[in-house]
Amino acid sequence: MYIIAGLGNPTKKYQHTRHNIGFDVMDCMAEKYHIEMNQKKHKAVCGAGYVEGQKVLLLKPQTFMNLSGASVREAVDFYKIDPTRELIVIYDDVNLDPGNLRIRKKGSAGGHNGIKDIIEKLGTQEFSRIRVGVGEKPAQFDLADYVLGHFDKEDRALIEEAIGRAAQAAAMMVRGDTEGAMNIYNKKVER
Repeated sequence: MYIIAGLGNPTKKYQHTRHNIGFDVMDCMAEKYHIEMNQKKHKAVCGAGYVEGQKVLLLKPQTFMNLSGASVREAVDFYKIDPTRELIVIYDDVNLDPGNLRIRKKGSAGGHNGIKDIIEKLGTQEFSRIRVGVGEKPAQFDLADYVLGHFDKEDRALIEEAIGRAAQAAAMMVRGDTEGAMNIYNKKVER
């Protein structure tokens, strides 16, 4: 079984913001694989189903971004999965251009507080992740204001494509082909 956790912040206020890209990917996967996101457990909204023949739990932590680890840890413990092999976390990255993806099997938090909390709660940096580029903040912006803001029209089109590609990458990863997903989806998207 796999847990695929898309990170974001709860409430309508944050819907479709840069920081909620993980939630958007979960919604895309839920629609594509007919998984109802109707369960409230593990401090999350979640849905169980199958992706590419593999049982999965799609997880949208409701703890707010900086405390995502509590939700992920609770789900990992409940289902007794090995996070180094059966956990995929999807989240925003300001260090990647809008629409670009970066897939890794492990790594540091890279300044992302949601990932920092997950690493702290799990006690390991070894879990797969898909970073979705949301673009670098302009010099005059506060980082928090930027990531909690919405995409402009041009970037939104790139982001919609990236959401679909991130969902496809996650599907490859649950089939056991993380290397293949990295080879296909880590390529730079031209604007």
